[in-house]
Amino acid sequence: MTDKVPQTVFHDRMLSLGLARVSEAAALASARLVGRGDEKAADQAAVNAMRDQLNLLDIQGVVVIGEGERDEAPMLFIGEEVGTGNGPAVDIALDPLEGTTLTAKDMPNALTVIAMAPRGTLLHAPDVYMDKLAIGPGYPVDVVSLDMSPSQRVEELARARGCEPADITVCVLERPRHEEMIAEIRSTGAAIRLITDGDVAGVIHCAEADKTGIDMYMGSGGAPEGVLAASALKCMGGQMWGRLLFRNEDEKARARKAGIEDFDRVYARDDMVTQDVIFAATGVTDGSILQGMKREPGFVEAETLLMRSKTGSVRHMRYRNPRDRPATGR
Repeated sequence: MTDKVPQTVFHDRMLSLGLARVSEAAALASARLVGRGDEKAADQAAVNAMRDQLNLLDIQGVVVIGEGERDEAPMLFIGEEVGTGNGPAVDIALDPLEGTTLTAKDMPNALTVIAMAPRGTLLHAPDVYMDKLAIGPGYPVDVVSLDMSPSQRVEELARARGCEPADITVCVLERPRHEEMIAEIRSTGAAIRLITDGDVAGVIHCAEADKTGIDMYMGSGGAPEGVLAASALKCMGGQMWGRLLFRNEDEKARARKAGIEDFDRVYARDDMVTQDVIFAATGVTDGSILQGMKREPGFVEAETLLMRSKTGSVRHMRYRNPRDRPATGR
């Protein structure tokens, strides 16, 4: 007979299915608002469902990446305690609906995303911008870096891969602030895949380059999403770097409140996620990573990506839920 695992131990295998349920519940709730044009309602539906499911888990959870500061977000705010209060102490990073605009407009790659790790092991990234760079597995360590120019990154990655820069495809968030970077990348002959939202999905694309056709992600986006993306890459393999960007003193004060003093530090993937992590994402709209919610006679079908860094396992799970029945209590 095997000994029971103490409740205070972060038993990632036992917690992983519960995390998938959290992600699925949020996706089911927000899917009812796909194409309805109401971003706030879709996000709130996902938040409500995700919070309800988290509070069913036997964890002592604290939200370290969430909907914002307590005075900005009534639920799933940074510092909120979730779970039953029993079981292991854990950090939780979440985005109840990554791609609120994508959901409201019924555009591809809207996801619900959540990661869980032992307490104190996820970077408490403030809600500021982060300069991000990511590549998939199989490359030498630090083959590219944030200190390189965009064109140098393309050239070095092509050299490591044994191909021409023209064979490299880079994923970039389509924003005016990236126009010069996009022009420089294209000057090398590399292709660019522009995305309108959802840079967690953009980074994940790098880990499955053979499937997605994307070799590298670069550009600035939300720092909280950077921690979620690093969690995914820690499970799937790949390298990532991030450097916080500050526009004013208020943002620096927010970083100090989160315990960050070195404003110029470059965080590698394992600096953002220092121990084993579980990651789950469920498709809301169809995308290159996950199928969106499918409504069939009598039921709704969801697809969830569930991953554990400890084993490197990557599961694609299909779940059917009868229509008009909540996803709780499975």
